[in-house]
Amino acid sequence: MKIWISFDMEGVAGIVDWDQCRPSGGARYDVGCQLMLAEVNAAIEGAIAGGATEVVLNDSHGTMANLDPRAVAGGARSITGRHKPLYMMQGLDESFDAVYLVGYHGSISGRPSTLSHTYNPEVFAGARVNGTEVGESGINALVAEHFGVPIAFVSGDAVTWAETEPFAPGAEHVVTKESITRFSADNLHPTESCRLIREGAERAARAVAAGSVGTPGISRPATLELDVQTGDMAEVATWARGVERTGERTLAITGDDLLAVFRSFVAVTYITRQAGGR
Repeated sequence: MKIWISFDMEGVAGIVDWDQCRPSGGARYDVGCQLMLAEVNAAIEGAIAGGATEVVLNDSHGTMANLDPRAVAGGARSITGRHKPLYMMQGLDESFDAVYLVGYHGSISGRPSTLSHTYNPEVFAGARVNGTEVGESGINALVAEHFGVPIAFVSGDAVTWAETEPFAPGAEHVVTKESITRFSADNLHPTESCRLIREGAERAARAVAAGSVGTPGISRPATLELDVQTGDMAEVATWARGVERTGERTLAITGDDLLAVFRSFVAVTYITRQAGGR
């Protein structure tokens, strides 16, 4: 059984501040990386205990080179570094049996969620897949559905799970914290969070083996709608293939090929950085 893990940082227990998520945070970032490593390793160990024979990680946070690969558990392969064509979903294909989303966070436009954003908060103010409000997990589900791979495990705050659940039928989940505001949360102790992640990841692998986890179920043709911060960004975004401007600050990408929809979205994330985003 092959498990593919996309891991982020803002949904990890104990992380509530940008200094914990960026190298510029110094010692606080070092602690953040240790907290993230522990949860990622717990997911790997659980997956292997549940029957996984191969685990591949995709570092999906920031510059995407946040962990010491020597400290990764289970001999898992790591996909790291920036400018990946499939961004947070790099490396996933139809050969995998399940997707795990570890340390994910809520959307920029949803309920208060610690350090919430949707890819680039300086550009995106909201996103919808076939009319459903989504964060990064829902956008990324386009790729999972394209390859026919179920999202079998999710960890992050309660808002993260609420936003991901429509795209993860039968998935296991762990709520690592209850967000109070965008910069505060009631966190599980890291040891407890890791224990729950390890157990949940194991149950998820067993459920996948039993065939009881469904794919995201995104109907085709699918439409990804994006609200951006300015009209300038909306105009620049139309330079990417397949992007239609449907309002002053609203875009739409529609198609039967969900991977093509996602690729156009990735192009938008890069090109709009030249119009005031990072």
